Amino acid sequence: MMKAVRMTGVNKPLELQEIPIPEIGDRDILVRVKAAGICHSDAHYRAGISPVSFTPITLGHEVAGVVEKIGKEVDNVKPGDRVCLHYLITCGDCYYCATGNEQFCLKGKMIGHHTNGGYAEYIAIPARNAIHLPDEIPFEQGATLMCASATAFHSLLKGRIKPGDKVAVFGVGGLGQSAVQLAKAFGATTVFAIDINEEKLKLASQYGAVPLNGKEGNVVEEIRKQTGGRGVDVAIEMIGLIETQKQALQSAGPMGRVVLVGLSNKDLAVHTYSEILGNEVELIGSNDHLLQELPRLVEFASKKMLDTSHIVSRTIPLDAQAINDTLDALEKFDAGVRTVIVP
Repeated sequence: MMKAVRMTGVNKPLELQEIPIPEIGDRDILVRVKAAGICHSDAHYRAGISPVSFTPITLGHEVAGVVEKIGKEVDNVKPGDRVCLHYLITCGDCYYCATGNEQFCLKGKMIGHHTNGGYAEYIAIPARNAIHLPDEIPFEQGATLMCASATAFHSLLKGRIKPGDKVAVFGVGGLGQSAVQLAKAFGATTVFAIDINEEKLKLASQYGAVPLNGKEGNVVEEIRKQTGGRGVDVAIEMIGLIETQKQALQSAGPMGRVVLVGLSNKDLAVHTYSEILGNEVELIGSNDHLLQELPRLVEFASKKMLDTSHIVSRTIPLDAQAINDTLDALEKFDAGVRTVIVP
């Protein structure tokens, strides 16, 4: 048996339960969880904004650990290996998997959303989902790479960022801090960081961003002012609020790309000509990330092109109360950068 903190229903506190250690198939591995990040999406699951597939379910899709056991057909990892886990479990055979767009796999499942995740002592997962984690990257940071950093990485690729671009990142929590750094690594000359949390803005400025506090003025006007009226080439919205989605859209200059990442259950109203057609602005959705992107992202981190040392703001044990308190804070946008469970 093992301990797991599980969601038993919408708007109910997560509960600590004892459940069987999962069995593995011939192509699967069993991983002893060393770190599991708490994502804003987890708060959305608990609130029912994005429904889970069943309850009770173990949340947690940012997972790193040590391979405990392997199936008899597994040859890419061995027991004792340090790994972080790609959170999309896919068939590998359909059109979308074959073309490298596995997030659209018709049979795809996300750990901690459609199947049991990492708020537990162990997790079973297909071996192809394991990414080797270099010794120089701590487990806590490796876990956050698998969602916060990976989602930021994918969003910048979707925004077709190129050297010389000006970028605005709306929301500099776990995803946004990675987006700021990655934008600089991709050659952005100016990166604006927009938030209302001074601690997050201070950290983003340490990574070379221009901090803008949304409480202290019109951020769109300020971005326009600091870009000579032009606006940014790429705007990334990481929060999921209508207000910041509109700000991202309005901050884009001619041929700008606006990438929506933050989850929302509300409709976004767009002024067709002034916000889209007039300047040939593109509104782009960015959903999850791809397995093929993860080894490159891990290399960015291992070479310190992506500093994840400040992304994890605190660690907590595998404790239901501590996890619920963190989810409560996330719902109020007041949870620091990233909290990670260390079982």
